[in-house]
Amino acid sequence: MSSVAAPQKLEKKPVKFSNLLLGAGLNMFEVTTLGQPLEVTKTTMAANRGDSFAAALGRIWSRGGVLGFYQGMIPWAWIEASTKGAVLLFVASEAEYYARSYGAGDFTAGITGGISGGVAQAYATMGFCTCMKTVEITKSKLAAAGVKPPGTFATFMDIYRKEGVRGINKGVNAVAIRQMTNWGSRFGLSRLAEQGIRNATGKEDGTPLAAWEKILASGLGGGLSAWNQPIEVIRVEMQSKTVDPNRPAKMTVSNTLKYIYSQNGVKGLYRGVVPRIGLGVWQTICMVAMGDMAKTYVEKLTGDKVTAKH
Repeated sequence: MSSVAAPQKLEKKPVKFSNLLLGAGLNMFEVTTLGQPLEVTKTTMAANRGDSFAAALGRIWSRGGVLGFYQGMIPWAWIEASTKGAVLLFVASEAEYYARSYGAGDFTAGITGGISGGVAQAYATMGFCTCMKTVEITKSKLAAAGVKPPGTFATFMDIYRKEGVRGINKGVNAVAIRQMTNWGSRFGLSRLAEQGIRNATGKEDGTPLAAWEKILASGLGGGLSAWNQPIEVIRVEMQSKTVDPNRPAKMTVSNTLKYIYSQNGVKGLYRGVVPRIGLGVWQTICMVAMGDMAKTYVEKLTGDKVTAKH
């Protein structure tokens, strides 16, 4: 009589300190190097949709030379970079576990975890960070009018006094939609590209991909996930300090979409897509190419085996 294999016991993935440290470290490196300059360029083009790429670079340079490309990095981009990974890991782990408990397969459970983690990132930490970064980048219009812009924390407190928590989280719904679609599409497109590489190289049997193949697959996933650029342009417009009598007084995702379309057409909804693709590729290089080196260092530092995938 043949024995029937016992069903595999469902276990929740542990969220280790070493995983959180690795994620925070890689994110901090990414944003402090090329990440923030690409973010500033993307945001400037989305906020000033009549500018060419060269004009946007000139506008950023006029805000302080090289330092203009790092506007909004301290403290907002650093806060976001050091916390969003932890939020993602905690929430994605829980969501993936419960999806599996209801019978979802690996692919569906993974996407469920990624989407849930992305939405949680938006409401827990990225909402107010992206809002304040955008305010920092777009408030230069005050300087152009001859008014000295207030400092970072003075701006934060002024918005909080006038509009409360809702004010510093302006555009958070757009951030949530962006993160949700980002994680879902990045995951799916990267897996699709990975399968294509396996078919092309004869590695369908599960042979591990080489480092450059991982980078290529993830880079394609990261770059192609910029299809949702319209929601990013909407997010920037909702959070920007631009003064325009034609803008809706109370901005929502839908009326901001109508406003941008009426002013700049379909083309306006894709302003800043090139630096955003570059940002996606750079994030991939940091996470994949540098992940193994960082993983070894973190394991030596904490004495804890890193189990997170990067």
